[in-house]
Amino acid sequence: MNVLFIGGTGIISTACTELAVARGMKVTLLNRSLRAPMAGAQTVAADISQPGAAARALAGRKWDAVVDFISFTPADIEARLGLLRGSTAQYVFISSASAYQKPLSDYLITESTPLSNPLWDYSRNKIACEERLLKAYREEGFPVTIIRPSLTYGDTIVPLAVNSWLKGYTAVDRMRRGLPLIIPGDGLSLWTITHNSDFAKGLVGLLGHAGALGHAFHITSDEALTWNQIYAMTAEAAGVPAPLFVHIASDFITACLPSMVGTLLGDKSHSAVFDNTKIRRFVPGFEATTRYRDGIARTVAWYDADPSRKVVDTEACAAWDRLVQAYSRGLEAAAAEFGVGRAAGAQRQ
Repeated sequence: MNVLFIGGTGIISTACTELAVARGMKVTLLNRSLRAPMAGAQTVAADISQPGAAARALAGRKWDAVVDFISFTPADIEARLGLLRGSTAQYVFISSASAYQKPLSDYLITESTPLSNPLWDYSRNKIACEERLLKAYREEGFPVTIIRPSLTYGDTIVPLAVNSWLKGYTAVDRMRRGLPLIIPGDGLSLWTITHNSDFAKGLVGLLGHAGALGHAFHITSDEALTWNQIYAMTAEAAGVPAPLFVHIASDFITACLPSMVGTLLGDKSHSAVFDNTKIRRFVPGFEATTRYRDGIARTVAWYDADPSRKVVDTEACAAWDRLVQAYSRGLEAAAAEFGVGRAAGAQRQ
């Protein structure tokens, strides 16, 4: 099978590239070649944001499947339609499970759960992309398959609700230094975190599947954990027996850190439990086998293997410290106002 990955070197796409190569697919990566080449895959150097350059790089080539990891807006989709019409038997768009209705009207998320997220531009843009692609499928037969990952991680990501996404070691560093980590709300809402190697099984299994055209799928783990459990397992992997956690209401967090409105109020402050019946029906044998406890242990080991990887987001740390201090002052003011002892703040687990 001849497949093109637009991107191919990110958290999700790296695992998909590795699995596709392992299964004997001929894999080509279209990207700016800013990272080292991936074993077994060909790289075509072009900036996809420059349609003319991408068209010249791909001129005359045909694909059994194209997977697009880096389209985020309807304008991106219009460019892809112009680039790929008539040259691929399947176009796989990587959308997002954050597009599902917030707040949910039913606890179990299926592919028919309505798409609506008034709190996050990223999610609304993904919804608009899906709508444009389905219009192209209905009106011109454009061969689209839509994939909605939820929070997916790998060796380089520590996927906590309040963490630095690009400098994932930050949370581990804080725990090891005895500094508090913030858990939204009471930490009892359920969340689903998926290892990228498990996600890859579902996506690669759909490549070349003619029956998947016109369909949407999410691909997630079946393991639903509370945020308290997720943080505790992360601390265990980091070798911190008594981590310092502080629970802060999500609306308090976003009032102090408005940049988190989308990722928190529009996503991680809600429970997310997924029904994976559909992906199993289309990809028989699909199973997510990496428990979070095991996957996060691999992630921490990856950081510990090379000190140069242990980069800390000092700006984020400073913001979290100010947030914890503001919350503590609020607790003290409440205790004084109501004449009670000071409420608990940060707590050792």
